[in-house]
Parts: sequence; structure tokens; C-alpha cells
Amino acid sequence: MSKTISGFSKLSKSKKIDWIVETYFSSSHDAEHILKQYWNSDEKLQQLHDEFIENTITNYYLPFGVAPNFLINGKLYTIPMAIEESSVVAAASKAAKFWLDRGGFKTHVISTTKIGQVHLIYHGRKDALKDFFTSIKSKLIEDCKPITKNMELRGGGILDIELRDKTQNIKGYYQLHASFETLDAMGANFINSCLEQFAKTFKSEALLFNGFTEDEKNIHIVMSILSNYVPDCLVRAEVSCKVEDLSDSDAFSGEEFANKFLQAIQIAEIEPYRAVTHNKGIMNGIDAVVLATGNDFRAVEAGVHAYASRNGIYSSLTHAKIENGIFTFWLEIPLALGTVGGLTGLHPLVKLALDMLKKPSAKELMQIVAVAGLAQNFAALRSLTTTGIQQGHMKMHLMNILNQFNANDAEKAILIEHFKTNTVSFNAVADTLAHLRMRIDD
Repeated sequence: MSKTISGFSKLSKSKKIDWIVETYFSSSHDAEHILKQYWNSDEKLQQLHDEFIENTITNYYLPFGVAPNFLINGKLYTIPMAIEESSVVAAASKAAKFWLDRGGFKTHVISTTKIGQVHLIYHGRKDALKDFFTSIKSKLIEDCKPITKNMELRGGGILDIELRDKTQNIKGYYQLHASFETLDAMGANFINSCLEQFAKTFKSEALLFNGFTEDEKNIHIVMSILSNYVPDCLVRAEVSCKVEDLSDSDAFSGEEFANKFLQAIQIAEIEPYRAVTHNKGIMNGIDAVVLATGNDFRAVEAGVHAYASRNGIYSSLTHAKIENGIFTFWLEIPLALGTVGGLTGLHPLVKLALDMLKKPSAKELMQIVAVAGLAQNFAALRSLTTTGIQQGHMKMHLMNILNQFNANDAEKAILIEHFKTNTVSFNAVADTLAHLRMRIDD
């Protein structure tokens, strides 16, 4: 029976586990064993993981794989990917190999501006507020100097602050809308610290401003927070080749493939039901690299999907064209990433992943991550428009199904061979394994 508990966070890890297994599991031994078997035997490493978040009781593992043969702007990369979904790493690797022989991926960063906002309520005269903002804008920036000093030495800092009138949406609602350059840091803590200082200065200076009436001086700060919508932190990745070079088998010509591929893209551009799944496939590649490199994939997801809706309809993030016999496939996507700060200097696998990528700057990582998304989308659309998505996906999923049935090594070898020429489905695997076991028993 569930029960409440006070002071849970103050308990030791072992006491937390005792309470969890006693409260929620009939077989406390099994539950405790599962939790503890994922602890790292290196106590120092385990303590590091324990301190990443509060109330840690164990580690949750995801497969850490690699996709080789990515040629990006003339440089070869092996891209690390942390993801549980079967076929993602295989699909990325296949797309990388396909484009390796066709010039590889071309990328460039369009812009790196990030956004933060102070949200405030003011019910006085608009002109008075504008005059006040104009008079203290430089002080807002100056009061942040202790926070921005090191960032400015590296070439970053506060780019601009605007006063935005949102009163048509909410009565009395205004914003201090600030833009930032955070270089190789994702910059969340830096931006939020600046915003909170803006709010303090704005509120305190309002009390001293002679242009306000006494009532107008009472400005209410609602909150100060960065935005994960970063439409001006953009990167572009593309591939291109002659249409006839798109064919690598006798099953279809390059022209047939290109035309069908373009139709698939056009459908995702205008049909939200398709666009969501289309973009989810892109995020399979992007999230896997973002997670492997210690970045915030939830922030990336939120910003990307907002960007996909920027024109009033949720639409494809990738696009394609054929001009003068050349097929071009590209992606422009907002990515706020960091290669310093956060987990990048703490998590051993994150450090290893960044080392594998040749210690990229934030701009370089933006380009690598965008390529992973483009490659994933190309592989998915190539399967969808030729053999169908299930043929490759279910073959990759075969091992998961076999593990669900506790197949041993000999059974796995036989069924893997069998399904090289047969359609994989959960029922087909179950029936084939059952027949195999019956024959062995007989």
C-alpha cells in the first residue's frame, strides 16, 4: 500500500531503496537486486552519478553506439549516439556510407544568438515606460558586468535588450527581450543570471525614475528566464549529387528515387500528421547525439518543434529540390548546444564522446548534430519510398524480440538466419521459436 514520507531526500541511498522496495514491491529482494545491479563498481564514479540529481537510487543505462563514415565538410567523423531505439544507429551509418561516396555532408552555422526574457506587468503610461527603459538600458548592461566579464573576454556576452509591448495579449504585459552570445557554452545559467540582474535593476531604478507617477513605479516582475526557442541560433546541413547517382541498386533508377523522395518531402511540408512522424525521425538522430554529448535534448526538442510551426502550420524540417539534374536535400534547424559547462566536464562518457568528435566547438557540434538528423531522415525516407520502413526496422528489432523470449545463443543464431529471408513480426518470431523448441524437445 502506497504511503507518504517526510524527509526522503535526507535519507541515505540504501535507506531510500529500503523504503521504495518495501512500499511498492511484493518481492523486495528482486527489486533491490535490480536496482543495485546497475550501480557502478567504481565507488568514486558512482558517487559522481549519484550527485548529478537528487534522490538517486541507481543508474539507468542507454546503449552508447557509434555511426562511422560521416564525411562533413571534408572531415571524417565517427558520431556517438545514445539511444534505445533499434535501427537508428544502423540507419545513420547506412546514410553516412551512402553519402560518403557522393561528396559527403556540407554544413555551416547561420547564426548563434540565444534569447532570454524578463516578463513584467506595468499598468501605467506606455510612453513613460519607454522613456524609462531608454534611460536605463545602458545601466541594465553595466550592472551585469560582474556576470558577463569572463564571457566578454572570450568574445560573447549581452548583444541587445528590447522592451516589447505585449499588452494586446495580456493587460499590462511587457517583456525585456534580450539576446546573448554564449560561445561554446549552452549558456542557460549565464543567461538566467543576467536576466535576474536585469529584473533587479529594472525594479529598483523604477522607484527612482522621476518620469513615473507613484503608482507607475510599482512594476511587478513575474519571472526571468531564458527561452529554449532559438530561431536565430541556426545551422544548415545538406547533401547533393547528380540525380542519376542516387541509385545504388538495380531496384530503382536515380530519377525514380528522386521524384518519389521529393513527393514524400512535399507531403511532410503540408500535412501535419505526416510532418510530426517525419520530424520525429530527424530527432532520432539529433537527440541521440545531443544526449551522448551531455546536452539538453528536451530543450532542443522544444525549440525544434516550435521552429517547425513558425509559419502557422507544423511542417517538415527538411526540404529537397531537383535543379539542372542535381538533387539537393537539406535541413535548417535551431540548435543551442554547448561543449563546456554542465555535464561536458563531469560525465566520463560525455568527455569521451566529445574527444571522439575531436573536441568540437559549440558551432562544430551544431553542424555534427544537424548532420545526424539529416542522415536519419534520409535513411528513413529512402526506406519508406523503396522497400518500406518495416523491412529494415523489424530486422533490427529482431534481437529485442528474441531477448523477450529469453532465446539462448544457439536459438538466436538459427532465427537470425531464418529471418534473413522471412518477414519479421512479433508473432512470426514467437511461432518460429516455439516450433524450434518443440523440435529440440522431441
